[in-house]
Amino acid sequence: MLVNRMKKLILCSLLFLSFIAVLEAQNKFPSQTWHKGNLQLNDGTSYSGLLKYDLDNNLLQLQTETVITFTASNVANFDIYDETYGGIRKFYSLPYASNGDYETPFFFEVLTQGDYLALLCREYIATDTRGMNNWGAMGMNPFWGPQNFTGYRLAFTFYFLKEGRLEKYSMKKKELFDLLPGYEEELQLYMRKNRLEHDKRGDLLRISAYYNELKRG
Repeated sequence: MLVNRMKKLILCSLLFLSFIAVLEAQNKFPSQTWHKGNLQLNDGTSYSGLLKYDLDNNLLQLQTETVITFTASNVANFDIYDETYGGIRKFYSLPYASNGDYETPFFFEVLTQGDYLALLCREYIATDTRGMNNWGAMGMNPFWGPQNFTGYRLAFTFYFLKEGRLEKYSMKKKELFDLLPGYEEELQLYMRKNRLEHDKRGDLLRISAYYNELKRG
């Protein structure tokens, strides 16, 4: 009888530890995990392996036999396969003046690009002020709407690239139409018809792609 109880206790403990391991794996932001990917340096040299990016410091780590760290000044572009959310994500190193007029290389993720503009973004981990929601319980993709872990959430800063110039988007609806000029009525109708918001990643991607279609005529 005692042996059976001990077996059940051990089994329960193992199940609990497995559950905790799964939760820990789920409760990692994309920048905190290694992804299969490829990178290309400014001199044309290419590498493949496991990649981990740090957009706050514009660093990229490559893990093969050892771990090598690159800066945005060395890297032309890189792509990763994000197993958590599915699909390939593409990043470019582009000059940008975050403070003042001096431009330095920053990593930007390309969400969509066309003949007239590209929508880029930079993700960051923000403190969640909306409540302590559980990531796993939500069961939604953070790249298509606001998501959060316990106390933190994944947030994005968006940029439009037009005629070689990067313009930061302040997430205000009026500014969206200023950045996408000439088709305000068409865009308003498209957003209402498809229930799109002006400040969500997936919705901005669709709006930007539609704008490129309008420009092509």
